[in-house]
Amino acid sequence: MFLTDGPDAAEQVYVFAHGAGGAMDAPFMNTVARELGERGIRVVRFEFPYMAARRTGGKRGAPDREAVLLKTWREVAAELGGGPRLFIGGKSMGGRMATLVADELQVRGAVIFGYPFHPPGQPNKLRTAHLENLATPMLVLQGERDVFGARDDVAAYRLSPQIRIEWIPEGDHSLKPRAKSGTTERQNLLHAIDTAAAFMTSR
Repeated sequence: MFLTDGPDAAEQVYVFAHGAGGAMDAPFMNTVARELGERGIRVVRFEFPYMAARRTGGKRGAPDREAVLLKTWREVAAELGGGPRLFIGGKSMGGRMATLVADELQVRGAVIFGYPFHPPGQPNKLRTAHLENLATPMLVLQGERDVFGARDDVAAYRLSPQIRIEWIPEGDHSLKPRAKSGTTERQNLLHAIDTAAAFMTSR
């Protein structure tokens, strides 16, 4: 089952995967999909098997194994016409899985909202090895204080020159700023969405 936003005949199609704990119609997902759709981008959402099972009454809590998540990405891309016509990405885990198949699928680009560079509190447990030589153009919208990879942490990583990181002021893993930052959650999210839309429409 897919959820879609934006014009049917859009030049850019963005396949947008959910994070580990939120379904494809979680508030964050809804906002990003709706706003990108209003900017002329076709957004397609899907769910990994464990999340689809929850929706139908199953009680599977933890995400599927990586092999299952990657298989799902391959199947979704094939069903939507193949990688070369698609941008792929997602929120956190869903986005990270997209980056693992991006070069293989030869997609137009990858857009990630909150990349989990490492588990919270475990900065030495990096999830960046495949990013060092990534050939796919990639945009990461990352909160400056994200516990999965804050600005100071990421500055030291070896990343492909194809990867651009847009730092969201005072943002956490969902791009929410501190209460006293002077920036609102909506401002941060719209900044990230505008940046994502510009990235995709330039390719």
